[in-house]
Amino acid sequence: MHTTPTRLVAGALTLRPWSPEDSAGLAELYRDEALRRWTSEAVHDEAGAARWVTAQQRGWEAGDRLAFAVEETWEETPEETRAPDTAARLVGNVVLKYPARGSGSAEVGYWTAAHARGRGVAPRALTALTDWAFTAFAHEGLTRLELLHQVDNVASCRVAEKAGFAWTGTLPAAPPTFPLDGHAHVRRAPTAA
Repeated sequence: MHTTPTRLVAGALTLRPWSPEDSAGLAELYRDEALRRWTSEAVHDEAGAARWVTAQQRGWEAGDRLAFAVEETWEETPEETRAPDTAARLVGNVVLKYPARGSGSAEVGYWTAAHARGRGVAPRALTALTDWAFTAFAHEGLTRLELLHQVDNVASCRVAEKAGFAWTGTLPAAPPTFPLDGHAHVRRAPTAA
């Protein structure tokens, strides 16, 4: 099922589908050791970044993986981290993984660029994605979003809580994809009054 790409705005953040023009910037962001540690993507250079972007575009076409590049406008971006001659800077990724359309449940994920961590980018982007997903897919019965992360990723627990995802339990490791135990967080769609 094809899903039409969309743009979301959350204050100074813009969430938009990834494009081939993002490959060089994405490769640069993946030089960050922490980002590579917490994500499972194999982005080592610009060619790997281009393959990753193409995979995200295929997710939109299939309608089962809706990934957004997160950009921040200059007003919120510290001057020392601004790219010259640009109005915005790439600061992260959020994704809605919805392979079983109509099941009532989907998963969300995110990451934040090193230069944007600690400024509330991830919770704001995740909240925007979550609110959009519950609205856009209400007609399909989407009522539950799940967020999973490794137990030792304390920052992800904080992001989940700030974005309204309640901790629901610990999941056992499932190597090689999930080498350590994980935390599960859930957010439910708001009920109609």
